[in-house]
Amino acid sequence: MTVRLIPYLVMSGNAKEAIEFYEKALNAKVNQSLTFADMPENPEFPLPDSAKGLIAHALLKVGETDLMLSDTFPGQPHQSGNQVTICISTKDASQSKQMYEALQQGGHVNMPLQETHFSPAFGNVRDKYGVTFQIFTEGVQ
Repeated sequence: MTVRLIPYLVMSGNAKEAIEFYEKALNAKVNQSLTFADMPENPEFPLPDSAKGLIAHALLKVGETDLMLSDTFPGQPHQSGNQVTICISTKDASQSKQMYEALQQGGHVNMPLQETHFSPAFGNVRDKYGVTFQIFTEGVQ
């Protein structure tokens, strides 16, 4: 089983600018960049027109290391302290579930572990120390 920890930066509407900055400053290569308009529509969370061009997810390669980033989802707070999370990436959904359940003990569930259009098991949890982890199981549904 392979597990990787990936820094995930959450920006406040300036992710495109940050991507360009990291391309120059860190010689980063953009492997993927999706806007909120590129994502499937969710009637429960209608997307304002002003947010359609914001970055929903980007994957940069800095040397041998992945760096992920996005803008804050429209309507969600962005404050100092919650803009950096750790993405735990694995190929095993049962391992994802085990880590997710362990991290939520004494913590707070931000998003239940569930199947999404981009992962068979994805969730977001803040542990009892205030560190936010995204649990990502590789593999598209």
